[in-house]
Amino acid sequence: MTQAKRKEVTIYTDGACLGNPGPGGYGAVLIYGEHRKELSEGFRDTTNNRMEMLAAIKALEALKEPCQVVLYSDSRYLVDAVTQGWARRWKANGWMRNKKDPALNVDLWERLLQLLERHQVEFRWVKGHAGNPENERCDKLATAAAARPDLPLDGRC
Repeated sequence: MTQAKRKEVTIYTDGACLGNPGPGGYGAVLIYGEHRKELSEGFRDTTNNRMEMLAAIKALEALKEPCQVVLYSDSRYLVDAVTQGWARRWKANGWMRNKKDPALNVDLWERLLQLLERHQVEFRWVKGHAGNPENERCDKLATAAAARPDLPLDGRC
């Protein structure tokens, strides 16, 4: 039986925090052929790393079926933890980074690793604030989301 070819989706993500911790937001742009979708959301008390991760999570969760994804992020924390196998190693070690330091943002790493089981994702680092139009758009979405009034709590800082 032949497996159906997965849809190829390009995703750009960014997180922003006005203070760290502080109000933060994420932005994501999903591109499939001629289709484009933008996502953003803000939280009252969060961190930049959480927003970088949540941007990728929310973008992948928005996909209605398993897809082949190229995901661009300017977060070394996110890209390196996945591409270097750190996140999977932290999980295998009971969410410890080493013998004495616990991994941070375990709730989000759990969600992301589950999504990576569903989708085939290639993470690519892109330099932030360097003129990449889609990365710049994500930054604008994330910053605007962080500045909204009456933001909900992130709940995990």
